[in-house]
Amino acid sequence: MQHPTSIIDPKAKIAEGVIVGPYSIIGPQVSIGSGTIIESHVILRGPTKLGKNNHIFQFSTVGDGSPDKKYQGEPTKLIIGDDNIIREGVTIHRGT
Repeated sequence: MQHPTSIIDPKAKIAEGVIVGPYSIIGPQVSIGSGTIIESHVILRGPTKLGKNNHIFQFSTVGDGSPDKKYQGEPTKLIIGDDNIIREGVTIHRGT
């Protein structure tokens, strides 16, 4: 179920049973497993893969680029498995 104020890129892969809350943004190269709940105001950037039954709380940013000063733009990705809880305001960057 997608809230009408959320923005989901057509290239994102969203499984059945995923709930996307108000004002959340899901970019391209994002894959979300079934049963996952995305609360309001969450930003998901790719390449990021979320497994099944995750719960991401409001105002979290997941999959943004690396903050490492040595990062030179080489390809990176983020993979999060099944059954995780990511509480409000958390930032998880892609690895380097």
